[in-house]
Amino acid sequence: MPTSELAGQIERYLSELARTSSSPHTLEAYGTDLRQFLEYLSPPETAPPEPQAIDLLTLREWLTGLYRDELTAVTIRRKLAALRGLFRFMLREGVVRINVARLVRTPKAPKKLPEIMTAEQANTLLDGVATRQMERPFPERDLAIFELLYGCGVRVSELAGLDLHDLDRAERWLRVRGKGRKERQVPLPGKAADALERYLAERPVVRDERAVFLNHRGGRLTRRGIEGIVKLYATYVSGDPSIHPHSFRHAYATHLLADGADLRAIQELLGHARLSTTQKYTQVSLTGLMAVYDKAHPKA
Repeated sequence: MPTSELAGQIERYLSELARTSSSPHTLEAYGTDLRQFLEYLSPPETAPPEPQAIDLLTLREWLTGLYRDELTAVTIRRKLAALRGLFRFMLREGVVRINVARLVRTPKAPKKLPEIMTAEQANTLLDGVATRQMERPFPERDLAIFELLYGCGVRVSELAGLDLHDLDRAERWLRVRGKGRKERQVPLPGKAADALERYLAERPVVRDERAVFLNHRGGRLTRRGIEGIVKLYATYVSGDPSIHPHSFRHAYATHLLADGADLRAIQELLGHARLSTTQKYTQVSLTGLMAVYDKAHPKA
């Protein structure tokens, strides 16, 4: 693909995102989305238009192509957010006169409540990991991963990013870096703390490696590595390959709420910037209550 002004602006925008502490997940997703947009505007042997020449009609044709490819509304919304961020950056740099991406209508995302494991399902899976129903090379590490996902409600990226100095083992706290590198303190419950201690007792000492969770090569276990471990156990122990690390975060919040925890406290524990994000768990709890009512009440 020939070099162009648009390609250069995309790379400069991504570099700014990296400098402003955007999460690795956001950087990866936005990078893929914007380079695909560049490819769309770059037919074979043809340079893309200059940024100031990209108009609303061009963006609508691009959006039509996304619908034609049957992408979900959530994916299209993310791609549009990436494009708006790029144009906002170019507007600030004086490259374009208006943020034309703001004129594109955002597709509505369907309101879908997350499917939540029951406490029994979550504990059955953790018990299956603890009793070593699978022969795995690092069983203590795997159990600690599951206990922290369910016991602390952390995101998979936060778990992968944990360093040894983030652990306060005496007071049982974790220092977690969430979205936008915002830090928060998360309590470490008893079972998770015990599993972590057993893992750390046999964790290899690797020079200059600060990560809590290591892979078989002695390097940091990545987000995708953790996702693979969770899927492997979920498929073998529970017979449900749809369970992923975020399933435990949903279960953590819903089970806390069901047992009487304050919504604001759950917001702090999860690291949500807005209470509205946390409030979806009240809908899940109400849905569960209605199901119990419909099943048990004689007048239902």
